[in-house]
Amino acid sequence: MDRDYWMYKTSHTSNIYIEGVRSFIKAAEANRVNKGNRLICCPCEQCKNFQSYNAEDIEFHLLQNGFMPRYTCWSRHGESLLDWSTSSTRLHINDDHLNEPNDDDYNNDSYLDDDDDHLNEPNDNLSEMLHDIETNMGDAEQEKLQHLFEDEKKPLYTGSKFMKLDAVLKLVNLKSKNGWSDKSFTSLLVILHDMLPEDNELPISTYQAKKLMCPMGLEVERIHACPNDCMLYRKEYANEHKCVFCKASRYKRKKESDEVDDDVTKNGPPAKMLWYLPIIPRLKRLFSNEKEAKLLRWHSEKRVSDGKLRHFADSPQWRNIDSKYPEFGREMRNIRFGLSSDGINPFGNMSSRHSTWPVLLCIYNLPPWLCMKRKYIMMSLLIQGPRQPGNDIDVYLSPLIDDLKTLWSSGVNVYDAYKKEHFQLRAMVMCTISDFPAYGNLSGYTTKGKKACPVCEDETKSVWLKNCKKTVYMGHRRFLPKGHNFRQKTVEFDGSIEEGTMRARFNAFSRVENLNTTLGKRTRVDKGARVDKGLIWKKRSIFWDLPYWRDLNLDRLIIRYSG
Repeated sequence: MDRDYWMYKTSHTSNIYIEGVRSFIKAAEANRVNKGNRLICCPCEQCKNFQSYNAEDIEFHLLQNGFMPRYTCWSRHGESLLDWSTSSTRLHINDDHLNEPNDDDYNNDSYLDDDDDHLNEPNDNLSEMLHDIETNMGDAEQEKLQHLFEDEKKPLYTGSKFMKLDAVLKLVNLKSKNGWSDKSFTSLLVILHDMLPEDNELPISTYQAKKLMCPMGLEVERIHACPNDCMLYRKEYANEHKCVFCKASRYKRKKESDEVDDDVTKNGPPAKMLWYLPIIPRLKRLFSNEKEAKLLRWHSEKRVSDGKLRHFADSPQWRNIDSKYPEFGREMRNIRFGLSSDGINPFGNMSSRHSTWPVLLCIYNLPPWLCMKRKYIMMSLLIQGPRQPGNDIDVYLSPLIDDLKTLWSSGVNVYDAYKKEHFQLRAMVMCTISDFPAYGNLSGYTTKGKKACPVCEDETKSVWLKNCKKTVYMGHRRFLPKGHNFRQKTVEFDGSIEEGTMRARFNAFSRVENLNTTLGKRTRVDKGARVDKGLIWKKRSIFWDLPYWRDLNLDRLIIRYSG
């Protein structure tokens, strides 16, 4: 039955509503027992999950006040938003007047609830997890999969009610939830192993536990990088021992004069590392799951097209690509990404100057309530610190750009588990999301000083405040229509009447087409010789290497930004 009907469109005294409330109480009580809580959050119109009571009081509240708005997914009472959105299952009440669930429920606004507390709860449904793995694996990994099935059925020790895989999964979930270090978790495993009977199968280290649960993983490329961010040791530079630009050593060494082995893997740890998680295998994995493959078609099959802007597919940018590249637009399964990057401190100490940069990709084919969910955001690059890459981030983006070129030009052959067919998958980056400093690194525009506005460039109106020693940016009234009453006001603004007009559109590529800059951190003398301080465009961004980048609606901004 459709919950939206009995929860919000029936009388609180009707048999349908009363039976539905009892079904909710039953599910909430089971979730309370599972979590070991004493009370249950009350979702009535008055409490709105902020107050907790026993089951009898909650039933009284719901019969008197009704449910809080848009709570058809009981996320605070044991239901997962992700599982709910990928399933058409609804509460069924025995009544001849009620309709069966239908796919239109995907448009329910209740999915916009952003409560992610349930993501931290362990999911011990091993049978469903293993079924998903079985449908996603190729022939080369069937042997590893068989070992995983054996561990799922093997008792932890003779007479134990816990299976080996189930017990390890519970312990690792406990480690993750409480932030234990690998060292402390290893010590716990050793103690538990000694306390259990001698024939127990419990691993005695964090490494063994992770290998037991994750025998099959997606590929991760560890690419050595120049410590001065000049280059990556890949392709023609894969076997080099020194940077071909700054001559810095590839390895962490006390003496650079030490002899090196021809095998680059035998010369010690690299001076700097880039972690690249290839996106093509991950896209194949998504389409090999029937539920995920169906969700990736949502923007075309389930989206309500009524002229309102609810989804990225409703934007002019989407329609612009469809018109300029009709072959790409005809295939609804082609992926459209949004790219985001920013610096983080992974050690939780804000006073530290360490800066690690992840590069994330979100998939805009998905429903809007899933686009930004953790499950569907792909981390493609992890640029290690301690220094931020800054303007040299293009060096680290090159592996990702190479895959994006392949996904745009020829595409890759992918199996669609929902349609039970192979097709040629293509993909593109529609926009980037970043704050203003990161926007400067990605685009190559100088976002500091008197000309920091990428829309106005050298026509930016800026004022230097002597007392606080900061630059402020004025003249925004020129963007208003002619005749607007704000243009004539003087006292409320800077004392003058605004007669200026908005700057005409310009082609951003023309600003960087002839720039020839060398990436990498060198000496101050070298840097001064490489870049003219008077230029407001510092480099030609690597995004311009993408064939479609010039056709995006970015006449004024090279990359979309927020901040």
